[in-house]
Amino acid sequence: MPEVIVENIVASTSFADKLDLDVIAQSLEEAEYEPEQFPGLVYRLSEPKTATLLFRSGKANCTGAKNVENVRKTVNIIAEKLRKLGVDVYKDLEIVIQNIVAISDLGTELNLNEVAMGLGLENVEYEPEQFPGLVYRIKEPKVAMLLFGSGKIVCTGARKTSDVSLAVDKLSAELASLDLIRKK
Repeated sequence: MPEVIVENIVASTSFADKLDLDVIAQSLEEAEYEPEQFPGLVYRLSEPKTATLLFRSGKANCTGAKNVENVRKTVNIIAEKLRKLGVDVYKDLEIVIQNIVAISDLGTELNLNEVAMGLGLENVEYEPEQFPGLVYRIKEPKVAMLLFGSGKIVCTGARKTSDVSLAVDKLSAELASLDLIRKK
């Protein structure tokens, strides 16, 4: 079973009915807000190392966390800072995982031409002149896998970390059953 390492989790939440980004930008020195360039306020934390986009609608997107616990920590830290600024923050903040990006390594080199044929062209995008990786879409769990000749994999689109592991295991088993995995 190849090891899976989560690199990034993107999650969304809603802090309040509305946020005054001008007040927040002036009150929190870590905040970056340039409405001429982007309508959201960027709030970066060093621990956990995340960036959160806050919008006037009260909605927010957190990115950069490597586990769900750090997403929760980030949301709680920001909620507390907003409360201290007098924002009427919702009591139970619902956090929705939108996307998990993870990496893995099959520990063997892949012949991507053979992989493309073996996995079936209807599920594969492979244009080596355009991009050195092969894109393989799995229906269950619904994820996209980028496979590289080195045997490295990037999995994206999962909403649960268990789905990433399941997808990598499924891919590994499928490649083994097609006799497409070679030892380095």
